Amino acid sequence: MEANDYIFGIRPVIEAIESGKEIDKIFIKKDLSGELAAELMAVIKNHKLYAQRVPVERLNRITRKNHQGVIAMVSAVTYGRLDYLVPQLYEEGRLPFLVVLDGITDVRNFGAIARTAECCGADAIVIPERGSVGVGGDAVKTSAGALNYIPVCKEKKINSAVRFLKDNGYMCIAVSEKADLNYTKADYNVPVALIMGAEDVGISPDVLRLCDAKVSIPMFGHIGSLNVSVAAGVLMYEVVRQRLEGNMEVI
Repeated sequence: MEANDYIFGIRPVIEAIESGKEIDKIFIKKDLSGELAAELMAVIKNHKLYAQRVPVERLNRITRKNHQGVIAMVSAVTYGRLDYLVPQLYEEGRLPFLVVLDGITDVRNFGAIARTAECCGADAIVIPERGSVGVGGDAVKTSAGALNYIPVCKEKKINSAVRFLKDNGYMCIAVSEKADLNYTKADYNVPVALIMGAEDVGISPDVLRLCDAKVSIPMFGHIGSLNVSVAAGVLMYEVVRQRLEGNMEVI
């Protein structure tokens, strides 16, 4: 992570939040207290941001500068809003195609997925507010700049985002090695949201239950699953293939 992705110290973080900077994550030392710390927490609450209490050792791993027990990570992108994007895509006459990431934490995986999503004409990537990779400079670099072009929507909870998409006519398709349906048998010539799970545990059960279909990629080797960015690429280009065959507009 580049140093300029971070803001150190209580007062600088307060000023960054109040100036309207896009804050991705805030780390606060577990036992931090005092008047200035209370002011910081009030500002965080007022702006509806999330702060994570962490041991001082974690802060020291990020920087040895005088962080005063507070480090904020500034997003390299401006987040979009799903409730604005969904009607906009319909108004433009597009056949929507979203990629929803339920807990991807590896910046290389996220960057690779973003790169493929932009190349295949996906309309946006959706990530959760908590438990997800930060969209900093490293993510933009890993995506080969794709994150400068494809919108990223950060939602409070992925299950709420999936419900919203279903209510607005999207087919929400979960990608899971435990599914019985071959990924090529699903119909992607509809408004679609591909749901990809975390690297270690996959899609969370509450999200999986909401999905309209669950698909898998056939495996013929000794290893039971693909890297999530590879699996996402396979699924995204199946969407492209079906839409091209059906003479549907991809982008």
